[in-house]
Amino acid sequence: MSKAALRQATREALANTNVCSALGKFADNYVIAREQAYRHKDFEGLRREVARIKREAAERMEELAAQFTREATRRGATVFRAATAQDAREYIARLARSRGIKTIVKSKSMASEEIHLNKYLKEQGLDAVETDLGEWIIQLACQRPSHMVMPAIHMSRNEVAEIFSREIKKPVEPEISSMVQLARRELRRKFLSSWMGISGANIAVAETGTIVMVTNEGNGRLTTTLPPVHVIIVGLEKLVPCFTDIAPILEVLPRSATAQHITTYVTMITGTVPAVDPDGNYHEKKELHIILLDNGRTRMAADPVFKEALQCVRCAACLNVCPIYQLVGGVFGDVYTGGIGTVLTAFFTDPQKAQQVQNLCLGCGRCRDYCSGNIDLPALISELRRRTVEREGLGYVEKVIFERVLVNRRLFHRLLKTASRLQKPFARGGKIRHLPLFLSGLTEGRTLPAIADIPFRDRVGTLPRPDRATGRVAIFSGCLIDFVYPGIGESVAKVLAALGFEIVHPEQQTCCGYPAKQAGLTNIFAELARQNIAAFAGIDAGHILTACPTCAEALKFLYPELLAGDPVWSKRARALAEKVTDFSSFVFAHREKLVTFMIPLKKKVTYHDSCHLKRRLRVTGEPRQLLIDAGAELVEMTPADLCCGFGGSYSIKFPELSRSVLDRKLQAVLGSGAEVVALDCPGCQMQIGGGMDRQNPRVQVMHTAEILARCLAGTGRVQNG
Repeated sequence: MSKAALRQATREALANTNVCSALGKFADNYVIAREQAYRHKDFEGLRREVARIKREAAERMEELAAQFTREATRRGATVFRAATAQDAREYIARLARSRGIKTIVKSKSMASEEIHLNKYLKEQGLDAVETDLGEWIIQLACQRPSHMVMPAIHMSRNEVAEIFSREIKKPVEPEISSMVQLARRELRRKFLSSWMGISGANIAVAETGTIVMVTNEGNGRLTTTLPPVHVIIVGLEKLVPCFTDIAPILEVLPRSATAQHITTYVTMITGTVPAVDPDGNYHEKKELHIILLDNGRTRMAADPVFKEALQCVRCAACLNVCPIYQLVGGVFGDVYTGGIGTVLTAFFTDPQKAQQVQNLCLGCGRCRDYCSGNIDLPALISELRRRTVEREGLGYVEKVIFERVLVNRRLFHRLLKTASRLQKPFARGGKIRHLPLFLSGLTEGRTLPAIADIPFRDRVGTLPRPDRATGRVAIFSGCLIDFVYPGIGESVAKVLAALGFEIVHPEQQTCCGYPAKQAGLTNIFAELARQNIAAFAGIDAGHILTACPTCAEALKFLYPELLAGDPVWSKRARALAEKVTDFSSFVFAHREKLVTFMIPLKKKVTYHDSCHLKRRLRVTGEPRQLLIDAGAELVEMTPADLCCGFGGSYSIKFPELSRSVLDRKLQAVLGSGAEVVALDCPGCQMQIGGGMDRQNPRVQVMHTAEILARCLAGTGRVQNG
């Protein structure tokens, strides 16, 4: 898949309002229902335990596979190790031919989707019928599942009725209960006439040779009990050592998948059982074949970074909360979808496709908070991107920007100042509302802030200072505050002055490097990290403060990780990180002194949680309390932590997706009835402010620092409209 093909696929998906509507409604309800399902449960403790079990199992994959084979064989099963998808397909087709079987029923199995089993069996003259309702609909529609747990979630009832009408060659009304009855009637005939059933598995216990399946439809048990031959396809990552390991996985899987305490059916199969074939003959022991599927799993287990992905329990929670998946559905992935699907695609099904699809990840990090297997999915996507760039290289324009401009601070800043002059024909009142030619898409549905005439670094000499300084704070401004929103920097200085802190702004500081990280350029990121560490070395300040959470994450967490193996710079990176704090956390720690200076705001304010501030810095309550201290009437939008869709260069690479995510955020803001949107991130301010300019310019979008500065005595209040 090319970049152009991916862009076109996303546009077509966005045009399909059924997909957006169905996935969006489910996602909105999911978060609330999931919270209820986990009530009185220690989710963090549970997922740490699941991660431990799965991590240790991955490290012992071969040993557990051998143990499982022994135990299952001892109980009458035939176990086959399939190294590849082709091995698995051929085994099943050969087995069917040897038994004279023509018709096969299948229950839901992502492993069978992974190996494209249905297509192969059809080519072999075998009739494989999906019996999970969603899977059956997908099979009849000649589509592929758009969701690991709910394969037909993207389809409306009217579409399903049309599919059923074609199948039975009679008109079918789009009424759910009657369509379910129709499916039950049609599929029951298949169950009673099939000699082979194929299922997947959620867990495979090495200690006992037990297979565990969780389902919400009865088709799973009909598939595994009625036909006299049963084939189970189970990936090696489903192996766990002990029977007791089942419990924590069952605690998280249904709760995270569909917000259920437990699924309707939990089926455990240990060894063979009697069966009655379609001709009515009694079999003392049915044939039980278990295919342990590798197909890239041992390669993943051997990878020092990506072995973490084997902790996945396939709950699909990462899909359910992903703002991009909610818009484009199955376009984000391959057989497996979403962020985890992209990683699995790279190892299991289509590495070339994964190289492009990984670009769809917005990097909001929401999936990490909901993952049942405690997987740092954004980090895995970032590594996938890094390896892709390392292997394929960059385009010419990106190469020039990152390798020649961004690492050269003087050139970078000179170009920004030049751009501030060139933009004048398009800028009015500090905003750009229209751009020409191929740039026009950037201002579609939103305005852009103009680059400031005078950057923050050139205003430092005029900033407010305390009458009597009680401390010094070094400011890391970041590119956006330095060159686009210097007013935020001035507000920060004003608040700090009121608290008695004088500021210092090292001139040698440059971009934090996060854009290079997002582009997969670790070497450029490291170079910029070293430049910034050097810029702040020897500065006499107790704290390094930034009003940009992305920069804070880079300086506080990513620099020490990035330079951990460097004997010279690792220590300096850690020393810098210990001093770094975000604006709201710093002011919150000194808020008692600030409150005495403030004039009450007396406005209705809603707060937007920026992804980096909430999900990496874990700061949510501090800015809200500061707003309340400032006299704001705080009202929450729903959801407050939904990404705004900015994502740095993401808004340029995928402007349609970025705007669509923004639209959902703007709806949430307007739904709150607030007069002011407060936030702590200049990137979010650019995105939400630009969108609000188009939808409702009466709603002000302000950094928390700007609100606090305006409420300080003698500075006036936030102005109306």
